[in-house]
Amino acid sequence: MKDPYEILGVARGATPDELKKAYRALAKKLHPDVNPGNAAVEARFKEVSAAYDLLSDVERRRQFDAGEIGADGTPRQHGPFRHNWRQDPAGGFDFGAGGIDIDDIFSDLFGRAKKGGGARGPRTAPKGQDLTYTHRVSFLEAMRGGGHRVSLHSGKTLDVNLPPGCEDGQRLRLKGQGMPGPAGGVAGDAFVEVQVDPHPYMRREGLDIHLELPVTLPEAVLGAKVTVPTIDGPVAATVPPGSNTGTVLRLKERGILATKGGRRGDQYVKLRVVLPEKSDDKLAEFLRNWQSPAGYDVRKKLKLD
Repeated sequence: MKDPYEILGVARGATPDELKKAYRALAKKLHPDVNPGNAAVEARFKEVSAAYDLLSDVERRRQFDAGEIGADGTPRQHGPFRHNWRQDPAGGFDFGAGGIDIDDIFSDLFGRAKKGGGARGPRTAPKGQDLTYTHRVSFLEAMRGGGHRVSLHSGKTLDVNLPPGCEDGQRLRLKGQGMPGPAGGVAGDAFVEVQVDPHPYMRREGLDIHLELPVTLPEAVLGAKVTVPTIDGPVAATVPPGSNTGTVLRLKERGILATKGGRRGDQYVKLRVVLPEKSDDKLAEFLRNWQSPAGYDVRKKLKLD
């Protein structure tokens, strides 16, 4: 496998944010969904995902930088005879500090060794490499949560369950769905990084959803029943008579369902009074004859004295 730093196009001293930025840029360009049927690009996408998975793990990155593991995540074999021999005065050999442990030699060669009449169990085969995938969802899909289908490097698909209120950049772990382990070791895991598209007029704050709702002048002055979009679909809400731009309505438990505790957030609707795009002669004539009530000064708070 190539050097993971070269695959991602980053320096060896790259920060975690620099690694993530480089990976996301490559993943967006090479993702199989963007290049259907292109085997070469798919292979490159797998290579990039494997490189990011190795370097985004602090401990495995340290091991790779120290030469303890290879780019594929497996331990590097240095051989059992790497220590120096030293002959003692009696003509024998010193196997003390820095010498060779014969038991270790047989353990390396045969996976077991006898020592003091006892037997060691077989050496644990290394775990397979973890893989990272990206999965893009809409704002509403992320807020609702639920089942989604993700395509894996092997070509098969897997159904995953997004928690309600899934955040941009959140990672989901699929145990045992990574690369097969060398020498019969357990398979690695797959991590799905969720990318959430922004919504044109909804935003979240914790478990709450916020929305600005345009209303007409008659609806604001006289009050009305209006339809309000929510993450679960449209609902009816009441605009009180005499409402103004900035008036906030609360739709109880129309926000995000907490994954723990079962509590649900609210939706807050801020009203914005919108006049007709074209001038209305009747409205203009009415306002010319309208007498404002005493004390009606909308800019009094702006006065400095």
